[in-house]
Amino acid sequence: MSADPVANDPTSPFVSVRIKEFRLFIIQRFFFIMGMRMIATVIGWKMYQLTKNPLALAFVGLSEAVPAISLALYAGHVVDKSDKRTLLFKMILLYFLCTVAFLFITWQHTELSLGKKFVQLAIYGVMFCTGVLRSFTGPATSSILAQLVPKTILPNAVTWSSTTWLTASVLGHASAGFLVAYTGYGGTFLLIMIYVAIAATALFQIERKPIVHSNKGQATWESVKEGVRYVFKTKELLGALSLDMLAVLFGGTTAMIPFFAGDILHVGAIGFGWLNAAADIGSMFIIITLTFFPLRKKQGMLLLFVVAGFGISIISFGISTIYWLSFFALLVSGALDGISVVIRGTILQLKTPDEMRGRVSAVNSMFINSSNEIGAFESGAAAKLLGIVPSVIFGGTMTLLVVTTMWFKAPTLRKFEY
Repeated sequence: MSADPVANDPTSPFVSVRIKEFRLFIIQRFFFIMGMRMIATVIGWKMYQLTKNPLALAFVGLSEAVPAISLALYAGHVVDKSDKRTLLFKMILLYFLCTVAFLFITWQHTELSLGKKFVQLAIYGVMFCTGVLRSFTGPATSSILAQLVPKTILPNAVTWSSTTWLTASVLGHASAGFLVAYTGYGGTFLLIMIYVAIAATALFQIERKPIVHSNKGQATWESVKEGVRYVFKTKELLGALSLDMLAVLFGGTTAMIPFFAGDILHVGAIGFGWLNAAADIGSMFIIITLTFFPLRKKQGMLLLFVVAGFGISIISFGISTIYWLSFFALLVSGALDGISVVIRGTILQLKTPDEMRGRVSAVNSMFINSSNEIGAFESGAAAKLLGIVPSVIFGGTMTLLVVTTMWFKAPTLRKFEY
């Protein structure tokens, strides 16, 4: 019998997990993402306690988004001409140092001796640094995936990668709330440091990968433009990325969850942690389901329908004043977003040539960072102008408008199948 796990059973839902380096990859992804999500949750709660100002939370997202978006295209060029494993390993080590900085910033003695204003500004500064690192880690992670498994099982690997990401996100959000409540910020950041160290150790065991950039002598700007041109001429890819960016830009509620938890639903850190994890729980459940029962046809049309459902669930969350109903609305939004993540991730992997994965993934990272971090800023600014509840309802309504527009403006996406 062949020792090749793909040849033995290529249709198994576990086919990609049987590859050792892919297992190491998802271990790295799990612990690194869990650490990142815990930081986002803890810093959001810390800033809420410091300021009680939605605009202050909005600037947390913006401080990370500005470098992540500004450097994304250059980062993609660097990723394509670099050994992706080594580059990603260096970025994770630097992220460990950022975690150490957060440990110091949130230490009670720091706030007492240097003041709340220093803590707030220092958080913005370190978040800026993590944004720089994220501009490289996103494209490097997406690019190395295709070097770990055969192309024939990429959809399966993408699904497992997404499941890992969402599972880590759920545990990161929820556990951060519990840990802050029971062990304080110090204990939470010490655990995050351990998680990041585990991620670095797993990644280090993966062998270095060959560089497949088609033109190593190509000028940086020409290389960057080549990646952008490819995305804009590949209509299915452009449509999927645009839909995700605009929907999350307007429909994102993460930045406002501390205010719903504290001021509207009147729950503490634990309730906040679960509410923050609700969407990811829904996403994790649906992606695990898709691992065993993958989507077979009309994925493009389905993408439009699930994003519309996402908008409706966000409106429901904005209206609700009952904790369990708010939790359920976010749970549904996450389940629908999980379907979107799988479809978009599969389109990205299948439609991108190997020699351009870093640059195309960088464009994808720009779309994601724009929607998440700029979306957080938009949510905070809208909440300041309109009020917390009206801003969320407005965002969900705009998401429905985006889907309606894309239905007519992106027919190739609507008809896309894989």
